[in-house]
Amino acid sequence: MNNFIFENKTKVYFGKGCVGEYLPKIAAVHGDKVLFAYGGGSIKKNGVYEEVIAALEKAGKTIIEFPGIMENPTYKKVLEGTKLVKEKQVDWILAVGGGSVMDCSKAISMAAVSEKDVWDEYWAKKGVVDFEPMPLGVIVTASGTGSECNGGAVITNEEVMIKTDRDYPKCNPEFALMDPTYTYTVPTKQMVAGSFDILSHVMETYFSEPDEDNVSDDISEALMRGVITSLRAALVNPEDYTARSNLMWLSTMAENRIIKLGKKCDFECHQMEHQISAYTNCSHGCGLAVLHPVYYRHICQAGAKKFTRFAENVWKIPRNGRTDEEMAEAGVEALADFIREIGLPTTLREVGVEKKEDLKEIADSCYLVDGSYKKMTHEEILEIFLECF
Repeated sequence: MNNFIFENKTKVYFGKGCVGEYLPKIAAVHGDKVLFAYGGGSIKKNGVYEEVIAALEKAGKTIIEFPGIMENPTYKKVLEGTKLVKEKQVDWILAVGGGSVMDCSKAISMAAVSEKDVWDEYWAKKGVVDFEPMPLGVIVTASGTGSECNGGAVITNEEVMIKTDRDYPKCNPEFALMDPTYTYTVPTKQMVAGSFDILSHVMETYFSEPDEDNVSDDISEALMRGVITSLRAALVNPEDYTARSNLMWLSTMAENRIIKLGKKCDFECHQMEHQISAYTNCSHGCGLAVLHPVYYRHICQAGAKKFTRFAENVWKIPRNGRTDEEMAEAGVEALADFIREIGLPTTLREVGVEKKEDLKEIADSCYLVDGSYKKMTHEEILEIFLECF
């Protein structure tokens, strides 16, 4: 394995009833004023809002609500939250929701204490966080991004049409409360898209060097099999606690940095989807479902050994005399079949791209990253987009 340094400071409280049991005790040791950040209001329909409010009031906290965080959080929303934090002299932030709420709250935790423009200094480019962000805790209500146990945040700057992901360890939440029953009321399409995002996170680590036997690849294969099995079970019964608890922890395991240790990682497909959703505001998981099979058809022969393992160990495809190159292709097609099985989109038209003419501008705006078995160019990204259209 390659050399690495590992760090993860987030303390996880996992299981049914964990919010009512632990949040009052956690809140008691934090400051008086808390920014209660959440999304479109679904937590007011499923009882989560009332439970969180009750726990914070039990701890004697002054609650400053910050609702309306959108699916692809914008820098404008970050600045709105930052202004509220400063005006109300907030002491800490509690993000209740899925990845978008957590990501936006991480950016606010930085902007609230930094004198710099955090987009220019920390998202437009990789910066050095030489200060302590505002204390942040999270309560997870949707599985997918794994944002609860890392410092990553994806923010869209609408003015320049750029969507960027940065991961700063100092932005890791101090704590994460994870009750799988909170995910029961997530709409089926959102649950499926989030679950595919989990699978994508694992694949982008797995499909990269080194290819020699290593712990990360072994864990990744188990995680991918787990996502496939648990998603199928959750589609049959959305309140299957075993399936929903597995999906919640699979999401965390995919993005708590463990499987990335010693790996190069291939984030190119994620970068491509970021720019598609920067232009269309589509669901991240849906965009990834469209792009992944086509992207992998372009690179699988360059990484045939690993794609063969994927076919054999994840999809259980028998050799039957196939070459590595044929097995690699079979693994990619099994992924494409699974995407159709779970009902995710398979074309860019389905996620909001209306004109082929727009695709060149989107392709040219994509970051080119290292780690892939085959180095992308903007021209090849455009080819992929056209094939997906």
